[in-house]
Amino acid sequence: MSIQWFPGHMTSARRKAAEAMEFIDVVIEVLDARLPEASCNPMIKELREHRQRPCLKILNKADLADPVATQAWLNFYNKQPGVKAVALSCKNAADAAKVPKLCQPLAPHRDNTHKPLRLMIMGIPNVGKSTLMNMLLKRRVAHAGDEPAITKSLQSHNINDHMTLTDSPGLLWPKIENPEDGLKLATIHAIGRNATIDEEVAEYLSAALLARYPGLLAARYGIVEEGMDGMGVVEDIAKKRGCLLKGRGGEPDLEKAAMILLTEYRSGKLGRISLETPETRDT
Repeated sequence: MSIQWFPGHMTSARRKAAEAMEFIDVVIEVLDARLPEASCNPMIKELREHRQRPCLKILNKADLADPVATQAWLNFYNKQPGVKAVALSCKNAADAAKVPKLCQPLAPHRDNTHKPLRLMIMGIPNVGKSTLMNMLLKRRVAHAGDEPAITKSLQSHNINDHMTLTDSPGLLWPKIENPEDGLKLATIHAIGRNATIDEEVAEYLSAALLARYPGLLAARYGIVEEGMDGMGVVEDIAKKRGCLLKGRGGEPDLEKAAMILLTEYRSGKLGRISLETPETRDT
């Protein structure tokens, strides 16, 4: 499934982000810790490298990701020039409070009221940018929710008298060439349901869970791995959860079962799961 999902406002958002980059010292790029590279927008790297801006990569929702995989990603990113990576949960006030202190060493020349440190939060939709913004400012200035592309314009605020913060809309790139990356992004709801088919996304997720975390499937749904494939998992969930189409002779409601799986994965009810590691990205 090749996903193309590039709403008109994203062209404008990219242009505004490029213009703002001139006046930014550090880019805070928020990624989803469960799939850091798939949720890393190459346009953001292009924009910040053009202006030679350092980057703090935040692997957000680390509490939902496999800690072993997360550590591998931190090692991977921290080897990159001009990059500092950290894993945290933006919903945790103590975690969010660490972010300004992590940014300061990336631009040591900007540290007073005359030269305030200018930060900009960037990332794809639904990775937690607005949540982080609200936590850092200790008030609700950005709408946060489980829907892609909520923030539509640049917003700047003062964190304190020597630090400013600019939020930006979630940026996707025009075409996601790698079909698997598109499916991964759909599992975390970074891509809206209007561009995907829930059953296909759930089938992909099920196959990934069978390959990497069969024990979690067994614990949550009582699914036995042997002889099972991705769609078989969705069908089994439908039967176990009573998702049947009315008047269809007990035929499973695959769409409803798919949403059960996706919702429980997104909320962490299945356990701590990562869908990629640096090693799997190389294969």
